[in-house]
Amino acid sequence: MIKNMNKLRLLITGGSGLLALNWACAVRDEWDVILGMHHHTIKLRGTSQYSLDLDDLTKLEIQLDEISPDLIVHTAGLTGVDLCEKNPTLAKHVNAEIAKNVAVISARKNINLIHISTDHLFADTGSLYLEDSVPRLVNEYAKSKFLAEKWVQEVNPQALILRTNFFCWGMESRQSISDWIINSLEANKTLQMFDDVFITPILADTLALLAHELVANGVSGIFNLVGDEKVSKYEFAIRLATHFKLPIFNINRHKVVNANLFARRPLNMSLDNSKATLELKRNIGGLDIFFNLLGQQEIEGRRKELYNSVFT
Repeated sequence: MIKNMNKLRLLITGGSGLLALNWACAVRDEWDVILGMHHHTIKLRGTSQYSLDLDDLTKLEIQLDEISPDLIVHTAGLTGVDLCEKNPTLAKHVNAEIAKNVAVISARKNINLIHISTDHLFADTGSLYLEDSVPRLVNEYAKSKFLAEKWVQEVNPQALILRTNFFCWGMESRQSISDWIINSLEANKTLQMFDDVFITPILADTLALLAHELVANGVSGIFNLVGDEKVSKYEFAIRLATHFKLPIFNINRHKVVNANLFARRPLNMSLDNSKATLELKRNIGGLDIFFNLLGQQEIEGRRKELYNSVFT
């Protein structure tokens, strides 16, 4: 695989996912971006794609020799919380065993690794969780992601592990919480948004750019890379709709405890980002900043570009 000698090469696993595609858009002008694929085909300016075998260590090592990345961002995973609950063996394999494979080979080849974790590891208190807060794992998704963190740290102590909750523009086949809200309100649909579930969301591009900065600083271990504001999902929807001048009267309060979901969800997933802000020497930003950037991305064509970017 011919390498662009003018750019460092970035390999993003889970290349057809929301985070991977937005991450690629955020850095494609500065990096030679390779999207690691499994089932899908991607059409995205400024990127290439490569069919990865993340299940087989021997094959993966050969493939990474061919790709020769300077940095790997591991976003591949099984994020459907109810699906993980119904099939914990699959969740463990996709979220933990594959993450371990990527970490093993990246350590062996001395390739920088960013492993994307989750904010789903805690539950039901009013605090902002620190990196060393004791997890409370209430479903199989959380268990598999926490196991992934443990294994990645064991086999690759130099890896950067990011706990986060992001939003962004999505695809026709898969939407982020933000474009699901926007698309629904534009179609005059009524939304039921949880006012008892709390998050600290960050725009995907901001997450990507700050993650690269942390790698450049040479840090490793677990970091909470999230926004500065703790909000309920209901408040998030109201503020997003207000910013994009969409009807807030179509947004109703709802409670996750009354939603009859198959898997239990945490009520509070909000993370404390003070470790990251100390390392970065600045605040990360809040929703008003992120919504302005999201709107600017739409003007620049990101929403349209991503909507039809994934093919089966």
